[in-house]
Amino acid sequence: MGSILTRVTEEQRRAAACALEDLLAVLALAGADLPDAEIDWHYGRLTGSYLIDLGCAPPDRIGRIADLLRKGLRFEQQA
Repeated sequence: MGSILTRVTEEQRRAAACALEDLLAVLALAGADLPDAEIDWHYGRLTGSYLIDLGCAPPDRIGRIADLLRKGLRFEQQA
């Protein structure tokens, strides 16, 4: 039996894990990645708020991700 905080934050942990998994899957499909992205489990255990740390990435990867976001925004605006 876990702590009360562990039980109360189960959905937040699941949502953080799903969000990160979804982001990494989409980036992989686009040929981009954030190899250091991770969930800050320690902070979450202390506060009950789970944050996703996107980590460090070289400028070319960030440029690729920015380009993908820009294209996605254009598509969304046209719809």
